[in-house]
Amino acid sequence: MILLIDADSLVFASCYKPREEEGSFFENIEDVILKFDETFQRVVNELSELYDVEEVLVFNDSRGNFRKLITKKYKANRTGQKPPLLPQIHDHVRKTYKGIQGCGMETDDLVAAHWKSLSDIYGRDKVMIVSIDKDYLQFPALIYKYNKKEVLDISEYDALKNFYTQMIVGDTADNVNYFKGKGVKFAQKYYKDCDTKYQFTKMLYLLFKERYKSKAREKYIECYNLLKLRTE
Repeated sequence: MILLIDADSLVFASCYKPREEEGSFFENIEDVILKFDETFQRVVNELSELYDVEEVLVFNDSRGNFRKLITKKYKANRTGQKPPLLPQIHDHVRKTYKGIQGCGMETDDLVAAHWKSLSDIYGRDKVMIVSIDKDYLQFPALIYKYNKKEVLDISEYDALKNFYTQMIVGDTADNVNYFKGKGVKFAQKYYKDCDTKYQFTKMLYLLFKERYKSKAREKYIECYNLLKLRTE
């Protein structure tokens, strides 16, 4: 098994003190490194007990983001304070774990591209994405959610349904929402007769036509490019 570890969330979480301690962030980089290393090793050990792990690739701290060129609203809601030791722990991951860094894209795009390439070569059952990021659910992949110690085996149909559902529901964390007020229950009911990509696309475009009229195509493409992870 080849593990593709999206370390960004793990890096961010490692900067926080336990809840019972005073203050939000660690002040010493040694504490952050210790927390990251312990969690990282635990995750790898858990998967090594389940699979014959042959290779571990780590991805973190990609720079530049083409989605912010699509619309200034993308992630514009992220105004909170960043952990002060975030750059240092990212540097530790790059040096210690040979973290792979992308340019002009997000880390999950880079992971997605590696997943597609390696899956094409070795087969999708030989590659696993390790992440708590819901965006990966748009792929028919093996995914390990380390926060729940849960392996997900996403089918082709579920991957389609997950992505087209997100096109309606949006992504609050990234400030993407083209159908405010429409949630998962609406999407599930709306797509209940869809089985193919064509059917999902047709139904979704009808919704864009209803909401955006003459700008339907523009808004559809915009939403698609914000939510679809790049695999090339």
